[in-house]
Amino acid sequence: MSRCHPLANTALLLAALATTNAGAAVPLKIVGFDDMSCRAWVASKNDAEQRAGYVAWVRGVLTGHNYANPGQQVSVISSNTVEQHVDRHCSEKPQGSFSDAALRLTDRLSGRNAPINK
Repeated sequence: MSRCHPLANTALLLAALATTNAGAAVPLKIVGFDDMSCRAWVASKNDAEQRAGYVAWVRGVLTGHNYANPGQQVSVISSNTVEQHVDRHCSEKPQGSFSDAALRLTDRLSGRNAPINK
Protein backbone atom coordinates (compact mmCIF):
# COMPACT_ATOMS: atom_id res chain seq x y z
CA MET A 1 0.00 0.00 0.00
CA SER A 2 1.51 3.32 -1.04
CA ARG A 3 1.10 6.60 0.74
CA CYS A 4 1.08 9.97 -1.02
CA HIS A 5 3.62 12.50 0.03
CA PRO A 6 2.12 15.52 1.87
CA LEU A 7 3.42 17.90 -0.83
CA ALA A 8 1.73 15.80 -3.50
CA ASN A 9 -1.55 16.04 -1.58
CA THR A 10 -1.16 19.82 -1.35
CA ALA A 11 -0.40 20.09 -5.07
CA LEU A 12 -3.48 18.01 -5.90
CA LEU A 13 -5.65 20.17 -3.67
CA LEU A 14 -4.33 23.39 -5.22
CA ALA A 15 -4.87 22.01 -8.74
CA ALA A 16 -8.45 21.06 -7.86
CA LEU A 17 -9.13 24.50 -6.43
CA ALA A 18 -7.63 26.23 -9.47
CA THR A 19 -9.77 24.13 -11.79
CA THR A 20 -12.89 24.81 -9.74
CA ASN A 21 -12.37 28.58 -9.76
CA ALA A 22 -10.98 28.89 -13.29
CA GLY A 23 -14.37 29.60 -14.86
CA ALA A 24 -15.66 31.78 -12.04
CA ALA A 25 -15.81 35.51 -12.74
CA VAL A 26 -13.97 37.57 -10.17
CA PRO A 27 -16.14 40.50 -9.09
CA LEU A 28 -14.70 43.91 -9.79
CA LYS A 29 -13.96 45.82 -6.61
CA ILE A 30 -14.81 49.47 -7.14
CA VAL A 31 -12.77 51.83 -4.99
CA GLY A 32 -14.75 55.03 -4.97
CA PHE A 33 -17.28 57.04 -3.04
CA ASP A 34 -19.71 55.70 -0.46
CA ASP A 35 -22.59 56.38 -2.85
CA MET A 36 -21.77 55.64 -6.50
CA SER A 37 -25.41 55.69 -7.61
CA CYS A 38 -26.77 57.71 -10.48
CA ARG A 39 -29.02 59.37 -7.90
CA ALA A 40 -25.90 60.73 -6.19
CA TRP A 41 -24.50 61.86 -9.55
CA VAL A 42 -27.71 63.71 -10.47
CA ALA A 43 -27.92 65.28 -6.99
CA SER A 44 -24.37 66.62 -7.38
CA LYS A 45 -25.36 68.82 -10.34
CA ASN A 46 -25.83 71.87 -8.09
CA ASP A 47 -22.78 71.11 -5.91
CA ALA A 48 -19.75 72.11 -7.98
CA GLU A 49 -17.23 70.72 -5.50
CA GLN A 50 -18.86 67.31 -5.28
CA ARG A 51 -19.40 67.12 -9.06
CA ALA A 52 -15.75 68.03 -9.65
CA GLY A 53 -14.73 65.20 -7.33
CA TYR A 54 -16.92 62.73 -9.20
CA VAL A 55 -15.54 63.86 -12.59
CA ALA A 56 -11.98 63.61 -11.27
CA TRP A 57 -12.73 60.06 -10.10
CA VAL A 58 -13.99 59.09 -13.57
CA ARG A 59 -10.87 60.60 -15.13
CA GLY A 60 -8.82 58.54 -12.68
CA VAL A 61 -10.61 55.41 -13.88
CA LEU A 62 -9.61 56.33 -17.44
CA THR A 63 -6.00 56.80 -16.32
CA GLY A 64 -6.09 53.44 -14.54
CA HIS A 65 -7.42 51.86 -17.71
CA ASN A 66 -4.49 53.33 -19.65
CA TYR A 67 -2.03 51.99 -17.09
CA ALA A 68 -3.53 48.50 -17.19
CA ASN A 69 -4.05 48.41 -20.97
CA PRO A 70 -1.14 50.09 -22.75
CA GLY A 71 -2.33 48.70 -26.09
CA GLN A 72 -5.81 50.23 -25.76
CA GLN A 73 -5.15 53.75 -24.54
CA VAL A 74 -7.95 56.22 -23.96
CA SER A 75 -6.90 59.55 -25.41
CA VAL A 76 -7.25 62.93 -23.80
CA ILE A 77 -10.83 63.71 -22.83
CA SER A 78 -12.24 66.88 -21.33
CA SER A 79 -14.05 67.02 -18.03
CA ASN A 80 -17.09 68.37 -19.88
CA THR A 81 -17.16 65.29 -22.15
CA VAL A 82 -16.89 63.02 -19.10
CA GLU A 83 -19.75 64.88 -17.45
CA GLN A 84 -21.96 64.65 -20.56
CA HIS A 85 -21.29 60.91 -20.89
CA VAL A 86 -22.18 60.21 -17.25
CA ASP A 87 -25.26 62.47 -17.48
CA ARG A 88 -26.47 60.48 -20.51
CA HIS A 89 -25.73 57.13 -18.83
CA CYS A 90 -27.56 58.13 -15.66
CA SER A 91 -30.58 59.47 -17.54
CA GLU A 92 -30.83 56.15 -19.42
CA LYS A 93 -30.17 54.04 -16.30
CA PRO A 94 -31.36 56.03 -13.28
CA GLN A 95 -31.12 52.97 -11.02
CA GLY A 96 -27.54 52.35 -12.15
CA SER A 97 -24.23 53.67 -10.93
CA PHE A 98 -21.88 56.26 -12.33
CA SER A 99 -19.02 53.80 -11.90
CA ASP A 100 -20.64 51.77 -14.68
CA ALA A 101 -20.68 54.90 -16.82
CA ALA A 102 -16.94 55.29 -16.26
CA LEU A 103 -16.26 51.69 -17.25
CA ARG A 104 -18.43 51.94 -20.37
CA LEU A 105 -16.56 55.12 -21.27
CA THR A 106 -13.27 53.19 -21.23
CA ASP A 107 -14.90 50.61 -23.52
CA ARG A 108 -15.98 53.26 -26.00
CA LEU A 109 -12.87 55.43 -25.97
CA SER A 110 -10.29 52.64 -26.05
CA GLY A 111 -11.68 51.17 -29.26
CA ARG A 112 -12.79 48.00 -27.50
CA ASN A 113 -16.51 48.97 -27.73
CA ALA A 114 -17.52 46.02 -25.58
CA PRO A 115 -17.36 45.33 -21.85
CA ILE A 116 -14.46 43.19 -20.70
CA ASN A 117 -15.49 39.58 -20.23
CA LYS A 118 -13.36 37.49 -17.91
